[in-house]
Amino acid sequence: MAEQMTIAIVDDEQDMRESISQWLTLSGYRTVTYPSAVHALKEIDADFPGIIISDVRMPEIDGIQFLKKIQSIDNTLPMIMITGHGDVSMAVEAMRIGAYDFLEKPFNPERMAELAKRAVQTRRLQLDNRTLRRELSDGTVLLRKLMGTSPVMERLREDILDLAQADGHILISGETGTGKSLIAHALHACGSRQGKKFITVNCAAYTEDELAKRLFGPNEDATPFLEASLGGTLCLEDIESLPASIQAKLLSSITEHDRGEVSQLRIIAISNEPDPNKSLDDTIRQDLYFRLAAMQITPPPLRQRGEDILTLFTRYAENFADEYGCDEPEVSAEDAAKLLQAPWPGNIRQLINLAERAVLQSRRGSYSISSLLMADGDQETPEVIEDGKPLKEHVEAFERMLIDNTMRRHKGSIQSVMEELKLPRRTLNEKMAKYSLTRSNYVG
Repeated sequence: MAEQMTIAIVDDEQDMRESISQWLTLSGYRTVTYPSAVHALKEIDADFPGIIISDVRMPEIDGIQFLKKIQSIDNTLPMIMITGHGDVSMAVEAMRIGAYDFLEKPFNPERMAELAKRAVQTRRLQLDNRTLRRELSDGTVLLRKLMGTSPVMERLREDILDLAQADGHILISGETGTGKSLIAHALHACGSRQGKKFITVNCAAYTEDELAKRLFGPNEDATPFLEASLGGTLCLEDIESLPASIQAKLLSSITEHDRGEVSQLRIIAISNEPDPNKSLDDTIRQDLYFRLAAMQITPPPLRQRGEDILTLFTRYAENFADEYGCDEPEVSAEDAAKLLQAPWPGNIRQLINLAERAVLQSRRGSYSISSLLMADGDQETPEVIEDGKPLKEHVEAFERMLIDNTMRRHKGSIQSVMEELKLPRRTLNEKMAKYSLTRSNYVG
């Protein structure tokens, strides 16, 4: 669940602080109060998870000075000013400096709550975007998002680290929903271009003329994408949709920039697997294909990832349960078998949607993995496991998931896990060692 937003109330009058705090608390907000801007500035930083409501007339540091100091800390932090009668000119000045809005005393508490609601929504969006930008520039974080302990995922993460350092053009091809865009960001963030521009262009989203202008210019509105990405990374999604005329221009640009010892141009091309009877090198000209595909990454489809399926389902179900404020659905052995055997044509994207629907169904009292998979258009799970794996491997995958979930739920308390799973200490230790589960990963 997203962190609850806090409303900081700054006013030198205790009765006013307590009154505002009480009303906003009744409106469902968490509040913190300060008798002066001096006290507030000791605790409010650029990542403050909330907004500020402040009086204008205060001793030591008045509201206008306080606003200026907050602006220097984080100029996106919403601040609502409270002004007395006759202070409208000060309110106008506050708005000019960057205040979110102002209330004139005596104010309507419902008006204050409505303003606070809008400001909190603005702040939440700002912090979410900030977090996303940080994650997209941090290769370590992005690699952690590529969850899974299956051999194919271990190899994928190793390939990303290797190719990121190579700094050449890369082709990422694979089924829809396998995380190709996330891999492209990870390749950028794990290499020497980390922190430089990462520009994404969907080749299927524009007409031929629009795409040519956006990539190569002339573009009156902005620097052409290819030029703007020099030194960073240009990510071309749906490369198979690239018109022939633009393929020729792109090849010419690549050839021109690749002449030096170190090319400023780095392209990551992303291709959804086209018609099964037609490969990408049938879709784009071969000389361009060989430039872009000098290095390649193909993320594995979900159906080939074994017990990662259970890990991903339970993690996403846990996240959605937090978001919706309910318990996560329990996964039975039968559910686990169906998840492991499903064909997953939509891959990770399909699994995320299914996990959310499972949480919503279980919140109403019951849910069915079979019905959810059928609703996605998947065929009824076969009685015989088609991937050729012995039953023992599926049983072990379920057992690992069960211990992992229980350990996370009890935050690493071995005694609680033993009691819930009715396992002796020695047996639990042996199984944790077998499945590479370490107590320290669950504590805290």
